[in-house]
Amino acid sequence: MRNIYVSEITKAVKELCIDANHKLSPDMEEAIKKAKELEKSDLGRRIFDQLEENLKIAGNDQIPICQDTGMAVFFVNVGQEVHFEGGVLTDAINEGVRQGYTEGYLRKSVVKDPLIRENTGDNTPAVIHYNIVPGDKVEITIAPKGFGSENMSRVFMLKPADGEEGVKNAIVQAVKDAGPNACPPMVVGVGVGGTFEKCALMAKEALTRKVGEHSKIPYVKDMEEEVLARINKTGIGPGGLGGTVTALAVNINTYPTHIAGLPVAINICCHVNRHRSVVV
Repeated sequence: MRNIYVSEITKAVKELCIDANHKLSPDMEEAIKKAKELEKSDLGRRIFDQLEENLKIAGNDQIPICQDTGMAVFFVNVGQEVHFEGGVLTDAINEGVRQGYTEGYLRKSVVKDPLIRENTGDNTPAVIHYNIVPGDKVEITIAPKGFGSENMSRVFMLKPADGEEGVKNAIVQAVKDAGPNACPPMVVGVGVGGTFEKCALMAKEALTRKVGEHSKIPYVKDMEEEVLARINKTGIGPGGLGGTVTALAVNINTYPTHIAGLPVAINICCHVNRHRSVVV
């Protein structure tokens, strides 16, 4: 058994919040660079130039890469041989978010009640997804999610007979419906299978997979490539102003499901697709 003081978790989360909101992850930086080379539209290439300039200014001046610094979403893999001391893990994560968003001068976008709409003032509480895994370490992944793209999310409860083609059509339709509202070029996270809530969670987690890293399941990898090609033929383009690069990646996660259903969730993220991980 390994003992971890929750103060270590708070410190790690604080740094993740600040880092993820100020610097693009290496995979996204590389993806944007490659996409600019593939873009055939003159206007689209100018949009990419502006995106790269924005990212450079953010990095040099330590300002957020997007004004919407998002709701803090975490995926936390907790080793079953870990024992936490000094407090409650969830409280420690929320304290890290409070410190990170306050000391990092990041926009506070969370309201205490979904209908009363009073701002909490520190971007807490976070949305935290826990998973118990073997070992004595804790892996924390942050994915701050802005709501321009989050609001474009969709869940389709398809019939089993809709099959693979139905899944692909649902993904493309969700992207078409989103249009410029998701700040393209976008990354498309997809969850197929499970239940209503499981497919949505898989879609969210799929966004944290490195761009260019495909599913290890052959037919799913083929779907990712085919759907990406179809999305990039929609003509939505960078900034929604037309072009040949609408999406940078389509990441699909799957899970077993019921004989009577085929749940599909699509969670779209804008071109920054913020994600960072640390192991404690």
